[in-house]
Amino acid sequence: MPAAGPASRATFASRARVKLPGMDKKTELTARNFPSAQQEAEAAVPPSRYDGPDSAYKLAFADPDFLLREELRPVRMQLELLKPEMVQNEQGIESTIVIFGSARIVAPEMAEQAVETARAAGNADAQRAAEGQLAMSRYYAEARRLGRLVTEKSRDLAVPLYVVTGGGPGIMEAGNRGAHDAGGKSIGLNIVLQHEQTPNPYITPELCFQFHYFGLRKMHFLMRSVALVCFPGGFGTLDELFEALTLIQTRKSRRRPVLLFGRDFWTRLIDFDLLVETGMISPEDTRLFRFVETAEEAWSVLDAEYGFGLAENVKTEFNNDL
Repeated sequence: MPAAGPASRATFASRARVKLPGMDKKTELTARNFPSAQQEAEAAVPPSRYDGPDSAYKLAFADPDFLLREELRPVRMQLELLKPEMVQNEQGIESTIVIFGSARIVAPEMAEQAVETARAAGNADAQRAAEGQLAMSRYYAEARRLGRLVTEKSRDLAVPLYVVTGGGPGIMEAGNRGAHDAGGKSIGLNIVLQHEQTPNPYITPELCFQFHYFGLRKMHFLMRSVALVCFPGGFGTLDELFEALTLIQTRKSRRRPVLLFGRDFWTRLIDFDLLVETGMISPEDTRLFRFVETAEEAWSVLDAEYGFGLAENVKTEFNNDL
């Protein structure tokens, strides 16, 4: 590639050091010497001969067809790691409380309406199903209260806590909704699914992320978490719970509180005693988690673990920059 001559260097310099309206001499001292990738992408207008769909003339980073090629998977995985990380850093988010749970658990008011509808229709099977949903809806109410409690209680902490969920409906919606009730921010880590799971409406828009890779999504659940709170759920919830427990058990991840909401549900679903009796886990492994029943009990456990009421954890003029 031939070296740029004086004329080309001058042309490039004029593009790079454009004097914007209101730019003073001090600003000029720190102005970019090179145009940004965004500026280049916006300015790049291909000659008409190379503007067709089969042309390879597009900048590589502005070419979706190229970025979506099979060989670019490592790059896409890196982008899914970087984007939420960079945005959360910019938003000042350091510590999170993760709320896992079923997308199928509905709000109590919706469950009550379903029971009334089934009863009015005289459909016994539908009524039984609706009554089952109504019984489980108490977990939605607790997840919503926990989201609110975490947001309200941590507002005055030197390092505030933010609720993070999978971003979908059900328990995930409840956690984000509780934070929204308290006027706080919360995070949603949504994922593309075949049945198109759209994000719930209570996530803070600038903290609503979409993932293609389950593995990177689960990594982001754990990266900033100081506690994991697991409500009843199905395969997805169990996958998230047991990956977290495995990482803590094997010391690949630091130990932190893992709270299981609803002792009756979890002990009927998983025979932890059998796992110990058969040597599949060690007795001390059952201390990696604990059962809770209410939002207040969950907060009490977290408070006891981290001492949120201690002076060093409360926001003051001396530790606002922590």
